[in-house]
Amino acid sequence: MSIEELRKQIIEKAWEDESFRQELQFDAAAAIERAFAIPVPAGINITVLEETRDNYYLVIPANPADEINNEIVDLPAWD
Repeated sequence: MSIEELRKQIIEKAWEDESFRQELQFDAAAAIERAFAIPVPAGINITVLEETRDNYYLVIPANPADEINNEIVDLPAWD
């Protein structure tokens, strides 16, 4: 599963399941591991922000030219 497909599934589950959404906000890595049986690699930090009608977030993705980020993208658990 690609990271984009996983992200889509996480968002859909959070919309449908209030308890998952709350757990995701409290401990995202544990929530993802429990719901999708996909371990979050050590050293990966996940910050969950919930948009509202009045609050929007712009996420600037990692630069693909950055060597460290390329290593993270290539982690088997997140492919």
